[in-house]
Amino acid sequence: MKLPAFLSLLALVLLEAETASRPKGRKRRDQTNEEGDSYSVLNLGNYDPGLDNYDEVIDLSDYEGLTDYGDQLPEVKVTSLTPPTRIGSTQSTMDPRTLSSEPTMTKPTTLGLLGSPSSHDLPTCLVCVCLGSSVYCDDADLESIPPLPKTTAYLYARFNRIPRIRAGDFKGLTKLKKIDLSSNSISSIDDDALRLLPALQDLILPENQLTALPVLPAGIEVLDVRLNRLQSSGIRPAAFRALERLQFLYMADNLLDSIPGPLPESLRSLHLQNNMIETIQRDAFCDTEEHKHSRRRLEDIRLDGNPVNLGLFPGAYFCLPRLPTGRCC
Repeated sequence: MKLPAFLSLLALVLLEAETASRPKGRKRRDQTNEEGDSYSVLNLGNYDPGLDNYDEVIDLSDYEGLTDYGDQLPEVKVTSLTPPTRIGSTQSTMDPRTLSSEPTMTKPTTLGLLGSPSSHDLPTCLVCVCLGSSVYCDDADLESIPPLPKTTAYLYARFNRIPRIRAGDFKGLTKLKKIDLSSNSISSIDDDALRLLPALQDLILPENQLTALPVLPAGIEVLDVRLNRLQSSGIRPAAFRALERLQFLYMADNLLDSIPGPLPESLRSLHLQNNMIETIQRDAFCDTEEHKHSRRRLEDIRLDGNPVNLGLFPGAYFCLPRLPTGRCC
């Protein structure tokens, strides 16, 4: 036998031996992709791995030759059990993560009281907060009383710049019980602005620029006009006589030079400190004609901070349950 034929036979025998040594069902075939690059595909067929041939499941010795299918994986769609939410035309599509974490503070305008004027026939609070029968207009840069609902019972409009109370500002507010206009710039009040308020009980007007008092409603119980510019000439002689329910009269820190009177029998507290009072009339607290002890309710009278000497007017206190507070000598 010639040498070339012998070598061919030997190569064929070695090839058959290599083929026989491979596991059954595990074949590797070469393929060519569209670009012409060859690659190997591992064909496991119906191979059933077991404990006896576990080490022959995958041969990692030629791992570099395996094809990487990572970029060819099918797209997986994740579905939710929650039904889809329909987004309206006005709903924002912004990513929630881009929204600010700080809550947006909005000032409420109404709560059940004020609707559209056409449906409820009520005025609208434009710059105030309306809660039930209370209207809050504090620190709102107001220069006049805003339109109020007819059901308003309590008005708070403090720390504004209101210079004047006009006759029609409270027109038709028959349920108004309290008005608090502290710390404004009120220098005058029209006589008809408050007189026609039948339910008014508390009138709070400290820290303004009043020089005179208007006509007050008969049902008022608390009048606070501290820290104004009130003068005795700005109070009518019988301004308080008809106020049969008046209990608390606060007129401290003004420019009064005498005790206003006559005072109603219902009065319990009278504060006149830090004025310019120098004398006390004999009938300032008592009825000089009847000489009755008709002032048992008036237990709180403050005259401290005035130039008056209380010791010079002993006859003015005989009907009082307690002496006034002030300089006695």
